Amino acid sequence: MNDLAPFFGKLDKSFNDDTFVKITLSKPAYKSDGLHNIYVRIATIKGERAFSFTYHYQTNDQVKNYSLEEAKEIFTELLNQKFKVAILFTLEEDFTTQFSKKGKVTTRSTFPSFKNKPPETHDKPKERRAELGKYLNLLGITDADDVVIPKMADKYKQINKYLEIIENLMKNADLSKTISIVDMGSGKGYLTFALYDYLANQRKREVTIKGIELREELVDFCNKTAKECGFEGLSFVRQTIEEYKPKKVDILIALHACDTATDDALAKAITANAQLVITAPCCHKQIRQHLKGKDQENPILKYGIFKERQFEMVTDTLRALILEKNQYNTKVFEFISNEHTRKNVMLIGQKSIKKADKASLTEKINNLKKEYGIESHYLETLV
Repeated sequence: MNDLAPFFGKLDKSFNDDTFVKITLSKPAYKSDGLHNIYVRIATIKGERAFSFTYHYQTNDQVKNYSLEEAKEIFTELLNQKFKVAILFTLEEDFTTQFSKKGKVTTRSTFPSFKNKPPETHDKPKERRAELGKYLNLLGITDADDVVIPKMADKYKQINKYLEIIENLMKNADLSKTISIVDMGSGKGYLTFALYDYLANQRKREVTIKGIELREELVDFCNKTAKECGFEGLSFVRQTIEEYKPKKVDILIALHACDTATDDALAKAITANAQLVITAPCCHKQIRQHLKGKDQENPILKYGIFKERQFEMVTDTLRALILEKNQYNTKVFEFISNEHTRKNVMLIGQKSIKKADKASLTEKINNLKKEYGIESHYLETLV
C-alpha cells in the first residue's frame, strides 16, 4: 500500500537505528470482533529481535511475535481495514498515520514522547485463572463454543481478578488440609463455582464449599448446576446468614451481602475462628439511618452524596477495627475497576498469631464513633 510508504520508511529507520520504542494501533473500524487496540514493541526471543504484537480483546489479551518483514505484512492488513490510527513512537519523534472515513491518509510528526527505550524482555499474556469449561456455559458466561458472551465480559474479568486475589491471600493463611469455605449470600454462584473449579480441579486442593443463599430458586439452580458439573464438594443451602451456624470454617466469604448482613457474616467468621475473611460490603444503611436527622459539624457532610460516601467509609473502617480487635490483620482495597462494577471495595481479614492491642483499638473505635455521633455499630453488638 503506497499510503503506508512513509510509515514503513520510519519503521525501517527506527529499527535499524535502534531508536524504536513502540507502535499503537487504535480507533478500530468496527468493534464486532471485540478487538480494541494493538500494542507493538520489540522483544528479544531466543536471542533474536522480534516485533511482539499484543492484541487487546474485550475478554482477554493475545500476544503474537513476527519478524520485521512479517510485521509489515500484518500492518498492511490491519491499517485502514481494521484500525484508523497508527502511532510510531521512537526516540527521535512520534509519527502518526491516520485514515479518514473515505480512506484518505494523513501523517504528522511531533516531538518524541520517550527519552529511553523499554527493556526487550518477552512478556507472556496475562494468565486467566478461570479456565473455560462447562460451569461457565451453564451460568451463561460463555456460549456453546466456549466463547465469552460480550455482555458477560466484565463478569468474566471480575471472576479472574477474584481468583487472583484469593490465590495470593491463601499463600500466607494457615489452612487445613481439607479447606472448608463458606460463601454467604452466594447468589447465582458465579464466583462460588469459579473458586471451586480453580481450587479443586486446577490446583488439585482438597476443598469443600458451601453456598448460603435465601432465594430458593437460586439454591435449586446452583445445586443442579453443581451436580451437572460433577462438583462433588460444592453445595448450596437455603438459609439466612444470621441463621447459619458454622462448625469449621477456614475461609468465609461474603460478597455484596446487603447492609448489616455483612456484619452478620463477619461475626460468624470471628466466632468460627476463620483464617481468612473476604467481604465486599454494600448498601451501608445502618450508620446512615442511625445518624438521620443529626447535625454534623464536618462541612463535607453538608452534601448528600458526600455524606453517603463518608458513612460508607466510616462503616467499613469500624468493621476493620473490630476485626483487628479480634486478632485479624485487615486490608481494604479496590476489588476491580469502577469501569466494571461500582461495588468494588473489598475488606479482608487474615487471622494473626499476634495478640491484638485491644485497649488501643477500643480507643480508636470510640473516638471514631464520638466524632460522628454514633452510639453503636451493629457488628459490636454481635461480637
